[in-house]
Amino acid sequence: MSFTDSIKLCFAKYADFSGRAKRPEFWWFALFCLIVSLLLEAVSSGVSWLFSLATLLPSLAVGSRRLHDLNKSGWMQLIWIIPILGWIYMIYLLVQPGESGDNQYGTPPAN
Repeated sequence: MSFTDSIKLCFAKYADFSGRAKRPEFWWFALFCLIVSLLLEAVSSGVSWLFSLATLLPSLAVGSRRLHDLNKSGWMQLIWIIPILGWIYMIYLLVQPGESGDNQYGTPPAN
């Protein structure tokens, strides 16, 4: 999945918390949000804040779908609240390969 395909897919599934997302979909979208936020911060912190607010829901949705690919609940994103140890654990989870077969959240996404 390419950078632009990932961004298009994440915005197409703006608030879709069901299904599964592969690693590239999640990480390309996270990189996009980080880069745009940093660029907008150079312009104005208010504009950067508005962008972050606008991408909060799709970020949570793709994060939930990514955890579903690992056969975990999307609610596990609440671990982000725990400083340092929670962040390390979430990053560890999100870089793991997804399950190759079907799981309770559906079939694996197509390449």
